[in-house]
Amino acid sequence: MTAHSVQVPESFRRMPRWSGADHGWLDALPDLVQEHCARWNLRLERGEVWHGSNALVLPVYRGELPLALRLTPPDDPVAEQVTALRFWAGRGTVELLDADVDAGVMLLERLDPTRSLAGLPLAEAVPLIAAVMTRLAVPAPAEAPSTAALAAARCGELEADWQALGRPFPRQHLNAALEAAAPLSRSPATAAANGDLHYDQVLTGRREPWLVVDPILLRGDIEYDLARLLWTRLDEMPSATAIRGWFDLTVAEAGLDAGHAWAWVVFRTVDYWLWGLANGLTEDPVRCARLLAAFL
Repeated sequence: MTAHSVQVPESFRRMPRWSGADHGWLDALPDLVQEHCARWNLRLERGEVWHGSNALVLPVYRGELPLALRLTPPDDPVAEQVTALRFWAGRGTVELLDADVDAGVMLLERLDPTRSLAGLPLAEAVPLIAAVMTRLAVPAPAEAPSTAALAAARCGELEADWQALGRPFPRQHLNAALEAAAPLSRSPATAAANGDLHYDQVLTGRREPWLVVDPILLRGDIEYDLARLLWTRLDEMPSATAIRGWFDLTVAEAGLDAGHAWAWVVFRTVDYWLWGLANGLTEDPVRCARLLAAFL
């Protein structure tokens, strides 16, 4: 298989991010693949081309070592992901072998894209992702963005966003988020946390059973993305009791402070609810309403 024979899957071209966008990057992908295969001494493996909503991943070899060539548009958070992967250096994350940030290209260890924690029942997946959270929680570098600062900054915007969107939910929900944000914005925690953690982004590896892809490095509370763990699988939680039960299990397995974790869930759910409405989402705001109702 040669670089110029690479076919961009139609399913990738149909992803929402390309709707109405310039397709020049998509059309130039075979040339980009050829350039980086030559630069990094890679050969393409015949087989499936993998993709999510933003990235195309091709199986490659360097010598006999199976690797993965990941390509994303340069305006994606590639620099943040490279910084995160270099910091964790394979501890609980996919290993980064090389990167061309300007081109949006990374060379990664090969994981199994067909097996993620999203494919496991919650009873199996929750303890595993809780273990991933704690594995990543080493002391973070001082220059990493602070979860406390993020909470403080966003707290100052919620009221205006809520008003601009026509007060889409009761003020008591907004007030709950603002109250929850107060201790979060003062948190002294300095642990490394993944700011984009969910079950689809934890894949089966060889070095470790489960490894994170596409992380974003933050400094502070590892509870930061707990709400995302709930809303991404909320359809599997039929009642408020079930939602709180999975929350309790995650808190227990990761050794989190339940009150602090509750505050992050409330704050981030309201934040995402407003973001989803502003960006025209329809299903996720409904999930946010269900999730928040289980905690208030």
